[in-house]
Amino acid sequence: MHHQWLLLAACFWVIFMFMVASKFITLTFKDPDGYGAKQEPLILTAVTKVEEVHVPEQKHWPEEFQPTGKAFSGNLIRQPLVHMERLELLRNVCRDTALRNLSHTAVSKFVLDRIFVCDKHKILFCQTPKVGNTQWKKVLIVLNGAFSSIEEIPENIVHDHEKNGLPRLSSFSDSEIKKRLNLYFKFFIVRDPFERLISAFKDKFVHNPRFEPWYRHEIAPGIIRKYRKNRTETKGLQFEDFVRYLGDPNHRWLDVQFGDHIIHWVTYVELCAPCEITYSVIGHHETLEDDAPYILKAAGIDHLVSYPTIPPGITVYNKTKVERYFSGISKRDIRRLYTRFEGDFKLFGYREPDFLLN
Repeated sequence: MHHQWLLLAACFWVIFMFMVASKFITLTFKDPDGYGAKQEPLILTAVTKVEEVHVPEQKHWPEEFQPTGKAFSGNLIRQPLVHMERLELLRNVCRDTALRNLSHTAVSKFVLDRIFVCDKHKILFCQTPKVGNTQWKKVLIVLNGAFSSIEEIPENIVHDHEKNGLPRLSSFSDSEIKKRLNLYFKFFIVRDPFERLISAFKDKFVHNPRFEPWYRHEIAPGIIRKYRKNRTETKGLQFEDFVRYLGDPNHRWLDVQFGDHIIHWVTYVELCAPCEITYSVIGHHETLEDDAPYILKAAGIDHLVSYPTIPPGITVYNKTKVERYFSGISKRDIRRLYTRFEGDFKLFGYREPDFLLN
């Protein structure tokens, strides 16, 4: 009987020690920062991912750089970070006094003519030709109510500013311009500066799909007379002639003669004044598949319209094509061209071409 009581007491002792040990383990491994709050492992995982992209913990972004308040999900979860980094880079380069002449410009009528207005949804879009602007115009035309869907818009209407229902910012009074610049969602699109120039050259002087004869019959001869080295050459405008014209520090006297047609090859700085106007988003042509949905969501219009389908591979940077076009051009001429467009390269995070570094 005595042995039975000893065995029973031993069992109670073992049970008691096990309870104490369990309590100790629970207290030791409980997250002290989660005291009094429900533990959410998914939230901790999300915080870990944010830290991996090196976002400063104390960074406070101005209100105009924030999305419209709608939640982002799926592939768009990193998009706000990407666009904040782009805007931060832009602000830093704008503050660089060494690049001031290449990054700053007056908000002139030329700039205001490039900015299209959607008052109904408080949106401003700055046109930067050769980066898919036609599709963004279609989006705004639908939003302004001129057509009910993108598919219904005739191609000849898109660029007819008498009929497409897209007012330019320059058509408003000074006070109305200032109000819209301060309050509206503002965006534009960029692409690699040299690839954009190749696109402009091919579109206006080689293929000319919109049948604009003045590029070949008026502008091209003017460039050839001034910049062609071999006067006996009878071919039409060559890319080498085009590069020499654009890289000439005295190009402006021809620009004046060409008028607004130069919008297809002047810098993004001259078109949109990104250091003077506080843009909400700057999209990149190379990542348009992600940027277009983000812009629509950030502007609060993704439930009203969709960006037209992007053919596979059309927005990818074609390094081989760029190198081929510049392969027969002297380093001096390429360097002068880069000097003019250096502001665009630096403001929007594009690398100096490898063929300039070799």
